Amino acid sequence: MRSAFLPLALPVSLIFLLAACGHEEAAQTTVRPAMVVQPQPSAQAMDSYPGEVRARYEPDLAFRIGGKVSKRLVEEGERVKANQPLAELDPQDVRLQLEATRAQVAAAEANLSLVRAERDRYKTLMDRQMVSRSQYDNSENLYRAGEARLKQIKAEFDVSSNQAGYAVLRAPQDGVVAKRAVEVGQVVSAGQTVFTLATDGEREVLISLPEQGFGRFKIGQPVSVELWSQPEQRFAGRIRELSPAADPKSRTFAARVAFTGGKVPAELGQSARVFIQVDGVIPLSVPLSALSAENGASYVWRVKPDNTLERTPVRIGAFGENTVPVLEGLAATDWVVAAGVHVLHEGQSVRPVDRSNRVVNLAAKE
Repeated sequence: MRSAFLPLALPVSLIFLLAACGHEEAAQTTVRPAMVVQPQPSAQAMDSYPGEVRARYEPDLAFRIGGKVSKRLVEEGERVKANQPLAELDPQDVRLQLEATRAQVAAAEANLSLVRAERDRYKTLMDRQMVSRSQYDNSENLYRAGEARLKQIKAEFDVSSNQAGYAVLRAPQDGVVAKRAVEVGQVVSAGQTVFTLATDGEREVLISLPEQGFGRFKIGQPVSVELWSQPEQRFAGRIRELSPAADPKSRTFAARVAFTGGKVPAELGQSARVFIQVDGVIPLSVPLSALSAENGASYVWRVKPDNTLERTPVRIGAFGENTVPVLEGLAATDWVVAAGVHVLHEGQSVRPVDRSNRVVNLAAKE
């Protein structure tokens, strides 16, 4: 009976064995997708400095006369228009001075009328030879002195009138009140800063540069700016201004960076980061997930134009937060696998896709 079973078992076993071999062949010919990227310029080749968006022009506003602040008409952060009143001084003193000068003008005009009539009378008497020439000359001098005195008092009156207007501080142009430095009731002197106005128009980024290596920065040097509200987006800029002296407390040099790429959605007070290229050749970088190592030697999986993998040794630099610089071994036109590198092997066929799972035609991109 056993001999009768063997002829039947052998064909069945062969069938299962062939089926298993067929599945193995199918598994080996399956092409798996692989996310690929190209090396990018290393971010570690850029020095970054935090900064704040400021207005290009930020004039300090002050009264042209001293006095006691009686009204503060705007708050910090408020938008103002050109010629809008911002604050007022107690006008009592300047009004009294204006009234006193006005009275002096009236007195000078009355005196001029008197000396003019006196001169005219002496001229008539001199023509009749009833007074001497010296007496007439004296009356003429009094008239000229009275005329000069009137001009002087009128000029003083104009100054007093202007000072009465200076008791009201007005905005020179449209902008935003960036800083307030006084309160109602405070006594201020002429020229003392009351407000700082951030005028409308161009925006810049204020940064602080370290004392060491300050010599490598120069006006006009190109930079890139990233706004906190616009992550992963860089705007072109340049260093417009460098402070000639370091801050005595922080020992850093203030610098202003102007945007050069047209209109930028930068608002006052926003946080920003300025990137400045370091000296020398900029290395390439790949994601940390693309890097593998064996026996202390680092390598990546490079995808060849025929979509097969090639193990490529690389020399790397210091690790970054998400990327690692590649000093040798890769070109900017290469494509490397960026994920799942631990399950790959030499010569394996893959289907290259990008981060959006779209197929990448490497031959067309060479």
